[in-house]
Amino acid sequence: MNRLLQIFKVPELRNKVLTVAGLLVAYRVLAAIPIPGVDAAKLANYFSSNQLLGFLNFFSGGGLSTLSVVMLGVGPYITSTIVMQLLTIIFPRMKEMYYEEGARGQAKFNQYSRMLTVPFALVQAYGFLTLLISQNVIARPDPFDFLRNVLVIACGSMIALWLGELITEQKIGNGISLIILAGIISRLPSSIGLALASFTPALLPAYVGFVAVGIALIAGIVYLNEGERKIPIAYARRVRGNKMYGGSSSYLPLKVNQAGMIPLIFAISVLLFPQFAAQIVSVFSASWGLKVAALASAFVNNQLIYGIVYFMLVFLFTYFYTAITFNPEEIAKNLQRSGGFVPGIRPGENTEKFFGTIVNRITFFGAAFLGFIAILPIIVQRLTGIAVVTISGTAILIVVAVALETMRQIDSQLTVREYEGIE
Repeated sequence: MNRLLQIFKVPELRNKVLTVAGLLVAYRVLAAIPIPGVDAAKLANYFSSNQLLGFLNFFSGGGLSTLSVVMLGVGPYITSTIVMQLLTIIFPRMKEMYYEEGARGQAKFNQYSRMLTVPFALVQAYGFLTLLISQNVIARPDPFDFLRNVLVIACGSMIALWLGELITEQKIGNGISLIILAGIISRLPSSIGLALASFTPALLPAYVGFVAVGIALIAGIVYLNEGERKIPIAYARRVRGNKMYGGSSSYLPLKVNQAGMIPLIFAISVLLFPQFAAQIVSVFSASWGLKVAALASAFVNNQLIYGIVYFMLVFLFTYFYTAITFNPEEIAKNLQRSGGFVPGIRPGENTEKFFGTIVNRITFFGAAFLGFIAILPIIVQRLTGIAVVTISGTAILIVVAVALETMRQIDSQLTVREYEGIE
């Protein structure tokens, strides 16, 4: 509580917090402004029966459910970032830029990601509008109005990205994550109201168990996000002129969950693709669309098979994404260049193999826990028998991870200012 009060005692930090709050409010206002031609009743019915759009609405910060001008949110930027990271596997120049050129290379890489966001936003806007028109959710506009809506939605996505970067510049949290967090929190009142409306005294033990599982899950996610394996690093002594450098020791922290929430996004996208494909096929052939939709519905409704496949996909994607983002070869090279080494391990190829083995071992636990988070709603519903109330492991993972990162950045700024004196 004392640390919280100190935030408002420091004018600069207080202004940053208020600026971030104002930017989030601005985004929520944009998320409430719909594009022209929206039938609210049809839209609500369609979203309640479509799991794919419900998931995408999650990452748009709640803007998709109202077909707002920021209906895509930061989704196109997340997509472009993932594609750019995948390109580092294919193109050596991209890999060199991302891993070897330092801050300058990272800045250039991020700039390319922003540029790639524009075509992704245009394509996604066109695809969503075409899909919703084919399902009679919105009226079919004339070509000019359709093009206008596509451009407005794409511009809204870029505005969302701009607001996210303005928030990030305040250095009290990641702007993209905070926008998603704001969307999650905005849905809490309606979720709580729905849970209270469906409450019955006979199910009180189930509700108590639900709360207990939620608390345990939060504790587990905190443990997962903060968990790391510390690899000791020693630096050889070097003599330059009359001075001696090095001879110190440190450690390299390897996080248990290197991939964050990305494996969950990959996995749910693969699982929901059959539904999306059915809707696309129905535009061209209603009969084939119904057949594909029936197969997709049968798969989703079989909770045992769905849960097993979901768990395995998250587990595999965790290893896959960790392999992309953590490069043992580059880590070993950088250590060798700086005169560092792992005690008892030869520099170079042996160090690379050592890091690869350690990362594979600790990733196993992170992948297993992420898989558990993914299927937790299915487990809770089967144990409690309550379909209205459920635990979204992905939502809790985002909330906890963003809260921890924001608290960490605020605490670091307070620590710096303590040296200047905070009364």
